[in-house]
Amino acid sequence: MIKVGMDRRQFLKTAGLSAAALALGSPAATLAERLGTPRKRYCDPSRKLRIACVGAGGKGESDIANSSSEEIVAICDVDWARAKKTFEKFPDAKKYKDYRVMLRELEDKIDAVIVSTPDHMHYPVAMMAMEMGKHVYVQKPMAHTVWEARKMAEAARKYGVVTQMGNQGHAGEGIRLVKEWIQAGVIGKVREVHVWTNRPIWPQNLQRPKEVEPVPETLDWNLWLGVAPERPYNSCYVPFKWRGWWDFGCGAIGDMGCHTMDASVWALELTSPISIEAEVEGGNEETAPKSSIITFEFGARGDMPPVTLKWYDGGKLPPRPKELEPDRKLSSSGQLIIGDNGTIMDSTDYCNSPRLIPESRMKDFKRPPKTIPRVPNSCPHKEWIRACKGGPMCGSNFDYASILTEIGALGNVAIRAGKKFYWDGMNRWQIHVPGRPDVNRYLRKTYREF
Repeated sequence: MIKVGMDRRQFLKTAGLSAAALALGSPAATLAERLGTPRKRYCDPSRKLRIACVGAGGKGESDIANSSSEEIVAICDVDWARAKKTFEKFPDAKKYKDYRVMLRELEDKIDAVIVSTPDHMHYPVAMMAMEMGKHVYVQKPMAHTVWEARKMAEAARKYGVVTQMGNQGHAGEGIRLVKEWIQAGVIGKVREVHVWTNRPIWPQNLQRPKEVEPVPETLDWNLWLGVAPERPYNSCYVPFKWRGWWDFGCGAIGDMGCHTMDASVWALELTSPISIEAEVEGGNEETAPKSSIITFEFGARGDMPPVTLKWYDGGKLPPRPKELEPDRKLSSSGQLIIGDNGTIMDSTDYCNSPRLIPESRMKDFKRPPKTIPRVPNSCPHKEWIRACKGGPMCGSNFDYASILTEIGALGNVAIRAGKKFYWDGMNRWQIHVPGRPDVNRYLRKTYREF
């Protein structure tokens, strides 16, 4: 294995995986305690933010490009062939394969870190950066497990850093309209939400391949695996198909839940569900299923009634709403927020175009005042950069993002548990599923030394 100049104790410390950190912390108690926490560290607004980036292909390429108004100091990727295009766009940025080496060498030369790796590496990279006092932007889902999401939110508060998860719709106009309409009572009390996606668009319901393929010369497979359990290289994992494998990704709900559930979670002030149940087609200990329908039950919040939120993927769709005109079809991705006095429907991944249905009601709709501040150009990267320099707090900061991520992660626990379970996220970390004493292992994971 590659030791990259540090012993086991040093790695565990700098990766945020020390014995003390691995002890389960107490879960956050209330929404008020999880949101709006003060920040302590800001960068000089008169100069450019100095950013180091981990992951330069795929989504990493666009994350870096959208932050290019600032100074891109360094770029790290485990496959320099895949990162070649981004390297060429930023020739002055130092190039690395190991994020730990980069962060140690540039500790005094960077202010912030963008993390655009596969899901299983979000936590170790972001935790090391936060422990060093660096602001972080992390792609969705924020973390790989429930435990990681909680610990990352705690770390952001502890170290006083600015954080943002890359669920770009949260910076948009549509999600603000939904919240304003619900707050104004346009559709009355909401008790039912349906959210669906066209994912997975990668293979799932697979068994681990027995074939051992040669590792591409440009790829450091050990560094790509990172904290995941060791296994031979196979092209079925990289560069894109890792999302369906439990060791690396979070399946369909991990990929899109932070987008499509965002509006309802934010507008309805949802936090921890009290019960979760999944109906699945396929799935195993290696990969997520072909399809799933996951039912989340949320309790009352103040004067807001309990809510049932149902998630659909793999081609599954919710019941057709009675308000929808006969000649209109449900889109391949979208959401329905159903109130006592009406329904909001959005037919996009990111809540770009919420509408009241039927369309006749939308045409007659007298819109309530816009009360929620807007993000310039609806750009989450600009929002994060502004916040790093002392501006308004990011909307999808880790306090809020951990809630969204936790809901999706609990959905995956339900998929793997195979039975309905109850969750007391405020007071305990134990799930009781009759006949499945091992189910709690899905809440957190062990970390390979690499």
